[in-house]
Formats: sequence, C-alpha cells, structure tokens
Amino acid sequence: MAAHAGETARQTGDFRCERCHQQVHVMKGRTIPKCPHCGNGTFDTRYHEPDSKSS
Repeated sequence: MAAHAGETARQTGDFRCERCHQQVHVMKGRTIPKCPHCGNGTFDTRYHEPDSKSS
C-alpha cells in the first residue's frame, strides 16, 4: 500500500521511497515527509508497522 508525503502515519513504521529505496522512520500521528535523500513524495512499502503485512 503506497503512502504519500503529507499523509499522517497511522502507525509508527519505516517507509521505503519508491524512487531511491531509502527508508524514512515516521512515528504514529506524524506527517510523512518527502524523502530526505531524493525529495520524492511516494513511498511503496511500510515496514515495522504492527498491522502491516510486510513486517
């Protein structure tokens, strides 16, 4: 499930950038930022979220 910069993270987790594959750690309730490495705003996978199937 894709996540986008500006959305609120539903759970604490790591988001992997679709473009450069760098991971960004975001705490529950915080706004997902653009990728600090390449500036992309779309993340293809969420890791380490309790309800995520990709954990």
